[in-house]
Amino acid sequence: MNAVILPLEATVSATPDYPFRSPTALEPPEEWARLREKCPVSPICLASGDEAVLLTRYDDVKDLLSDPRFTRHLDAPDAAKVATTSSGGAFAKRRSGMAASVGEGHQRWRRLVGRAFTVKRMTSVRPRMEKKTRELVGAMTAAGPPADLVSGVGFPLPVWVICELIGVPEKDRYRFPRWADTFMSMTKHTQEEVDSSQEDFTAYLAAHIAVKKAEPGDDLISDLLALSDESEGGDEGGGGLMTEATVLGTCQSLLVAGHETTANMIGKMVAMLLADRRRWERVLADRSLVRSAVEEVLRFDANPGVGMPRYVTEEIEISGTVIKPGTTVMCSTGSANRDGEAFEHADELDVTRSPNAHLAFGVGGYSCVGQALARTELQVVLSVLLDELPSLDLAVPAEKLPRREGLLVGGLQELPVTW
Repeated sequence: MNAVILPLEATVSATPDYPFRSPTALEPPEEWARLREKCPVSPICLASGDEAVLLTRYDDVKDLLSDPRFTRHLDAPDAAKVATTSSGGAFAKRRSGMAASVGEGHQRWRRLVGRAFTVKRMTSVRPRMEKKTRELVGAMTAAGPPADLVSGVGFPLPVWVICELIGVPEKDRYRFPRWADTFMSMTKHTQEEVDSSQEDFTAYLAAHIAVKKAEPGDDLISDLLALSDESEGGDEGGGGLMTEATVLGTCQSLLVAGHETTANMIGKMVAMLLADRRRWERVLADRSLVRSAVEEVLRFDANPGVGMPRYVTEEIEISGTVIKPGTTVMCSTGSANRDGEAFEHADELDVTRSPNAHLAFGVGGYSCVGQALARTELQVVLSVLLDELPSLDLAVPAEKLPRREGLLVGGLQELPVTW
């Protein structure tokens, strides 16, 4: 990798290992505040052993994520490897079928996917999402307290939602959590486990797509396949972009983003609101705050994962630091969302905060395409829990909550609750 030119005042005595370790699952790493103040462009050593650069300030992170020249797909030979495995996973190099993942091709892909992620589909799935959430909460309460909200609601709901959207039969849905888990591995799984899981995942989706091509239904895959059959040329047609291989890669990405990240966020959301129960009571007393509470926990998340990588192809200057081409830059959205220069009382969780221009879903042309779905799921879960379990509380001290380890996204291993 090409050297990064760092000004004298920004250098550190040793390259720190990244991601940083937090004191507890709900507290931010101590390094965030220090680096934002003293070294906003910091060299780091990733889990793979490769070196990269970390951005921690809101303006820097937002500017880089908004810059269309730099992408999140680490295809270059000298790009840093984020995970310990050399292939497979969320930031894998040269993922099959995703050639349209950068530049104008990516923007056309987003427009096509946006046509399938219609308001009508999001509106139609919400009542079923609410019904399923009530079923899951009902089963959890029937067993009596204490219960694990992560396994009872947090993980079953998002996999059910995304499988509903892409038309996966009920009998096959148990297989998806394992595939999503290995896809998001940073250090948790071996190369053999990742390769085997990825092979099974790809084979299943290829067969499922073939079924949908022969017998289209009212689901996302059928809509995407219809786009692939449209005439060549222009943004209104597929233009040869939405091929079957791209549909497969799109479904893999949506499944992982729609399951793993949202599932982890459900547990963290409830934990954050219950860690200081005055937050929960505030939303309980005023349900109009559900939407702003969801946005605030997304901003306040102290355990979001490694962040969003970008590969720098041109020399740029960030906060007085010149970064050379060939450098991988990790954008810490978690740290950026705690930046006091961007948010008043940034270290306080305020369920009434509005506006709330957090960066949890990224920003610009590479922001999360499924963020509307994730927001809907979080709002539904919070609303149902407030309805069904107004007395919900943590069954263990917040500082004792166990983290999920070894994944690119942060989360809780379990969330013991009582009522």
